[in-house]
Amino acid sequence: QVQLVESGGGSVQAGGSLRLSCAASGRTFGSIAEGWFRQAPGKEREFVAAIRRSGGITYYGDSVKGRFTISRDSAKNTVYLQMNSLKPEDTAVYYCAASWNSGIYYYPNAYDYWGQGTQVTVSS
Repeated sequence: QVQLVESGGGSVQAGGSLRLSCAASGRTFGSIAEGWFRQAPGKEREFVAAIRRSGGITYYGDSVKGRFTISRDSAKNTVYLQMNSLKPEDTAVYYCAASWNSGIYYYPNAYDYWGQGTQVTVSS
């Protein structure tokens, strides 16, 4: 089993920044990629970003390109999401996920394990 624990969420004004962390523990060996998704009330879960372990290739959703950056510290088994220039529409619960599949990382069903989520609220 794999456990993913997100942290770093909170409330911030528009234009501000937050950094989310996702610490992985358990049987993490062999995972192929990690991703971040978000879900606002009444909306579907939305892809935010993903990073492949091999080569550190990154992927971003269109709504966050140029503002968010995903990174990994392999020594700490932790994935980060640096969020800059935050907007009220970024308000959501943010989830990290881990994948053992060579799938299309934009879709939730490519992921095998999920964290419990962390709330991000951006006020105008």
